[in-house]
Amino acid sequence: MHALGLMSGTSLDGIDVAAIRTDGETVEGFGPALTVPYTDVLRRRLRSILGGNGAVAEVEHDLTLAHAEAVKAFCVAFKVGVKDFGVIGFHGHTILHRPQDRRTWQIGDGALLARLTGIEVVSDFRSADVAAGGQGAPLVPLYHQALARHLPRPTAVLNIGGVANVTWIGAGEAILAFDTGPGNALMDDWALAWTGLPLDRDGALARAGRADDAVLARLCRHPFFDRKPPKSLDRDDFARHAALTLAVCDGAATLAAFTVRAVAMAEGHMPVPPLQWIVTGGGRHNPVLMAELVRSVDGDVMTAESVGWDGDALEAQAFAFLAVRSLRGLPISLPATTGVVRPMMGGRRFSPNVVG
Repeated sequence: MHALGLMSGTSLDGIDVAAIRTDGETVEGFGPALTVPYTDVLRRRLRSILGGNGAVAEVEHDLTLAHAEAVKAFCVAFKVGVKDFGVIGFHGHTILHRPQDRRTWQIGDGALLARLTGIEVVSDFRSADVAAGGQGAPLVPLYHQALARHLPRPTAVLNIGGVANVTWIGAGEAILAFDTGPGNALMDDWALAWTGLPLDRDGALARAGRADDAVLARLCRHPFFDRKPPKSLDRDDFARHAALTLAVCDGAATLAAFTVRAVAMAEGHMPVPPLQWIVTGGGRHNPVLMAELVRSVDGDVMTAESVGWDGDALEAQAFAFLAVRSLRGLPISLPATTGVVRPMMGGRRFSPNVVG
């Protein structure tokens, strides 16, 4: 079916909307994609409830309205009708992720979105996995595997969002996935604190600075890196650990180096070093990160676009894919992707005709 995916990532940049045609096992075609940036006001409100504190219900309601408007904007931009899609995969926005406590919280009212759009919605993708003892993340690996069927093996798909995660894809159905460490979140927060801008655009701050080796070594001693995968992170797990007393540009360079060093350490957890790294997410737009990756990991490093994928739309596409899998009763997570004890189905279905 034609499915629509909606993703609000940990980078807090906006809502990604993407369409694909899929049966939940293979991807038959890519549709268009659109990113609708958050207003500064909504972005600040989302930041204010990270951790699950504050006016969560009010922000959740307004976040859902923003997603409905993003669907409308998508349909207008590409001259399609929302009824052309069989389902919406609605990730919502993660405000708390504590799988060790069997807690994960993605805000977003699936019932309201179904009523506003008039089509079926699948949301709440992570809760069942976490309740069963899994990490609840990352959930995109099965989509990575579907996309990579004809690529050389082993391949690593590295998503650098607010948190970075990797999917290692080996021969046959072999797969391993886990969060590698910080992605853009620490760098974004540093840039916001010192420049008032939401990110270090094009790595300009990092390029002008120099990484502090002693601080970098301290950051890399975080116990997360010694844990065997699968494993996952909350957006702010490293925030206190990464409190730096460095000049602005040196701090940016150190945090960029930390993101890359975490990826390099992740390679040690893989069964076999990958032949290639396909980089998706906002981090691939940062030339400092990309250049450091080339120097730091084995195998070729390339962007998603190099293999015909849309690196900005990929996560939204993935939740369209997972929504179809959910409708078909297929697993959306595996022991090798989240550490759950058995392949797990997930997602809750909401009909537009049910008033909740």
